[in-house]
Amino acid sequence: MFVPLHDDNPLKKIQAQFVTIALIVANVVIFAGVQSGIFANGEETALSFGVIPAVLFDFEELAPEFAVIPEGLTLLTYNFVHGSWLHLIGNMLFLWVFGDNVEDATGHFRFLLFYLGCGIFAGLAHSATLPASDLPLVGASGAVAGVIGAYLMLHPKVRLWVLIMWRIPIRVPALWALGFWAAMQLFNALGSAGDNVAWWAHVGGLAAGAGLIVFLRRPGVPLFDRPLAADRTE
Repeated sequence: MFVPLHDDNPLKKIQAQFVTIALIVANVVIFAGVQSGIFANGEETALSFGVIPAVLFDFEELAPEFAVIPEGLTLLTYNFVHGSWLHLIGNMLFLWVFGDNVEDATGHFRFLLFYLGCGIFAGLAHSATLPASDLPLVGASGAVAGVIGAYLMLHPKVRLWVLIMWRIPIRVPALWALGFWAAMQLFNALGSAGDNVAWWAHVGGLAAGAGLIVFLRRPGVPLFDRPLAADRTE
């Protein structure tokens, strides 16, 4: 696949991506707290705060020591629990590169609603496709996929610097890089018989992001890098 490094896409409406930064800090602090033992260990945290489809749909009951919040709330909390540093860094890197421009398009508060909404939809998509699974779903991948879906709707023509095979930097349009990433998520979701990787959470997040951005963007923010009427020259 590829690693995103930078996009040639300056902010237009906001001074800084405060919500994007806050989300990254929250994810890092929570992960560090779990790893250091300040919070519960990783397995206990995943069981208590991850989405377990079989429990969400009342096919199974969670052991009382792990049932610390209503199961419906795990559709929010799972977004802030990660299984490894690599899992965390990958999600936060994508959020850092692409989240600022989506936040710019929506405004701070609506971006928070957008991000959490994508995460909820991703969790439901995963659970609906694997309703009997007793494995906890954790990580921000679904919400971040929503950010990618929105970015594709807003800025498909923007040029990105990405690393191919972890070592080759190239500059390509967002449509090529992110479109390929999105296609791979759907391909893997359709071809996967297991539930070790939550491909349908990625697909669900992508779909939610692409749809929500149409309604949550600021008035006058165009889709698909179309110029505003005021920017066109006669």
